[in-house]
Amino acid sequence: MAFRRTRTVDLDRVTAAVASLELPDAVFRTCPWQPRELVAEGLRQWLRCAGAALRDGTVIGMPSHAVDEAWHGLILCTARYAGFCDAAYGRFLHHHPEGGAADGHAAGSMADQLGRTVVAWTLVARPGEACVLWDLDSRVGVAEPWGVPATRVAAVEAAIAGRDVHS
Repeated sequence: MAFRRTRTVDLDRVTAAVASLELPDAVFRTCPWQPRELVAEGLRQWLRCAGAALRDGTVIGMPSHAVDEAWHGLILCTARYAGFCDAAYGRFLHHHPEGGAADGHAAGSMADQLGRTVVAWTLVARPGEACVLWDLDSRVGVAEPWGVPATRVAAVEAAIAGRDVHS
């Protein structure tokens, strides 16, 4: 099920807001994984994906525990987070943890949500930009990594390409 769109989200505006977002040390208090720069890159990529999801009225999943912890840290910097959301999306990006969404915000299975994250990435990736989200947890040493297997990413991308060919 999709979230109701209230305003159009401009992906160029999202990209600019993400690029200018400052991530103070407080964002990483519960996110001990290193290198921090890689986790920050993952967070920035996920926030761009969230813009595509908001624009299209869909719900995406979080593919990285490390990035999820950094996002929680950003959310706790409430004024900074609210300002970022306004600048990037024109509205607040709510967090709906698995099983915690409000009524009317069902998002399907986590596998479906992660598939939509891959779709969102294809909409926001710069030419030649590699997505660090899919295997970030393994790269930074998260004990129980999340992630999206390369075969699943390839299958979603192939399905998108197939749909584009037949459109």
